[in-house]
Amino acid sequence: QVQLVESGGGSVQAGGSMRLSCTTSLFSYRSTGCLTWFRQAPGKEREAVATIDNLARTTFYSGSVKGRFTISRDNAKSTVYLQMTSLKPEDTAMYYCAARDGAGTACYSDTWYTPASFTYWGQGTQVTVSS
Repeated sequence: QVQLVESGGGSVQAGGSMRLSCTTSLFSYRSTGCLTWFRQAPGKEREAVATIDNLARTTFYSGSVKGRFTISRDNAKSTVYLQMTSLKPEDTAMYYCAARDGAGTACYSDTWYTPASFTYWGQGTQVTVSS
């Protein structure tokens, strides 16, 4: 059974940094697939933050985090990272990693941010940024 496990969340002051990890063996041996970090704050819709394909050739970021967050992966460790810097109180949310694999599941520019297009989800890790 496919599992995604997030870790690294916690509390930090504004301006600080944090690194989230998402561990999965889903497609460490595959050539296709896409993994996206989403976040959801209370009372708000789930928002895509950043995405990376299996070969780390393609990445996309939301406008709200571009330049502050960096997504990367280490396939030898079956882990995708989200390095977050210059954190703001508005970054406070539950962060989830989500993945899809198989034909037609690459990180396309028009679908990487759509929650419904992802098959596998982690349980989430809370990030709280205080002012």
